[in-house]
Amino acid sequence: MEPEDNLVNVFLLLLIGSLITLVGPSTPGEGWQVYSSAQDSEGRCVCTVVAPQQTVCSRDARTKQLRHLLEKVQKMSQSIEVLDQRTQRDLQFVEKMEVQLKSLESKFKEVENGHESNIARQYKSIKTKMDELRPLIPVLEAYKADTLLVQQFKEEAANVTELLATLQEQLGGLDYQELHTRVTSLEDRLRACMQRLACGKLTGISEPITIKTSGSRFGSWMTDPVAPVGDSRVWYMDGYHNNRFVREYMSMYDFMMTDNFTSHRLPHPWSGTGQVVYNGSIYFNKFQSHTIIKFDFSTSLISRSRQLEFAGYNNMYHYSWGGHSDIDLMVDEGGLWAVYATNQNAGNIVLSQLNPNTLQIVRSWTTNHPKRSAGEAFMICGTLYVTNGYSGGTKVYYAYSTNSSTYEYIDIPLTNKYSHLSMLDYNPRDRALYAWNNGHQVLYNVTLYHIIQ
Repeated sequence: MEPEDNLVNVFLLLLIGSLITLVGPSTPGEGWQVYSSAQDSEGRCVCTVVAPQQTVCSRDARTKQLRHLLEKVQKMSQSIEVLDQRTQRDLQFVEKMEVQLKSLESKFKEVENGHESNIARQYKSIKTKMDELRPLIPVLEAYKADTLLVQQFKEEAANVTELLATLQEQLGGLDYQELHTRVTSLEDRLRACMQRLACGKLTGISEPITIKTSGSRFGSWMTDPVAPVGDSRVWYMDGYHNNRFVREYMSMYDFMMTDNFTSHRLPHPWSGTGQVVYNGSIYFNKFQSHTIIKFDFSTSLISRSRQLEFAGYNNMYHYSWGGHSDIDLMVDEGGLWAVYATNQNAGNIVLSQLNPNTLQIVRSWTTNHPKRSAGEAFMICGTLYVTNGYSGGTKVYYAYSTNSSTYEYIDIPLTNKYSHLSMLDYNPRDRALYAWNNGHQVLYNVTLYHIIQ
């Protein structure tokens, strides 16, 4: 990432106005959510990316000042227009008054030069003229009020001028349009930077977003993390055994709001809830076996199957909730993975990266974590994260990095809203966790601490 101009120092805050991908319902009332973060290993740049509903800079203090000034100017313009209309109206009264005063003056001259017999008649006429002039008194009062209003405008203009000068000094001589242009350019560059920051360390998990309530207590649902642009299909599999029907919903909206779906019949029932859809195919563990099957949705045919050697199956090494969850398939930024346990590793978790085309093991790692003690697990950026349970108070507490072949104990809370997790998988495109929680389909946003290589 190239050095930035004066707007960018060592630390940068990027406020992105829209989600890169839709992973849940969005309403104007939603709060801000941390999307991911980044740090240069040499301390050159920190990018914190959040996903608000408002546009860029909408909560910046100086932007609020500009908006406040704009509102002031609009109010002043409206008041000036009202004052102008009133002035035009009053001017007509004044012109009329001028004519009447001249007429009154003429009447006084007639009285002065006339005869006594005309006095009573002239007095009555003068009284009539005075009655006509009486409404002009409130006009004069209004002029006094307008004078005060003009004075207030002068004071307000002085305040605005002072505030603008302060703001101009703070912004270094930039007008708002130029500032907005530069911030937009910065946003685009940092968005591109974020796309390159594919990986990071998990540091937080958001509150759950309930997408739908359907199905039994156990199941799985997902989207394809490498699907083409515009392909937002949702895949839904109810139960953990004795079922072979996969539902296909055309979009997240269809999944949330309708029961319109296409049903695909698999050639074999699946085992557990560790299925994954990847690049147009579904990968699943064949029931009561350690066979992994790749089923192509476009041809409705098995394109590859292979046994996962030494892997326990048929509830031998399941997650702590049971459910034939011996073999858990998952995808992260690095591709396709299998999590399982073997007798050779004393029932502890084995982590294998698979070739998605041949299903051959590319490489395996053995961990010291018992498979039966794990509640659920998921992969992010080559690191396996394990929860301490599946019900009640839940947290992610164990992480094994395939990059360094080391593990550590961590403490990242995971809100278990419906008290029974039977599926928890990461989607690298959405950068979200998909979960099946006691008959509820749930999403979690994640916070990633990125390191720029």
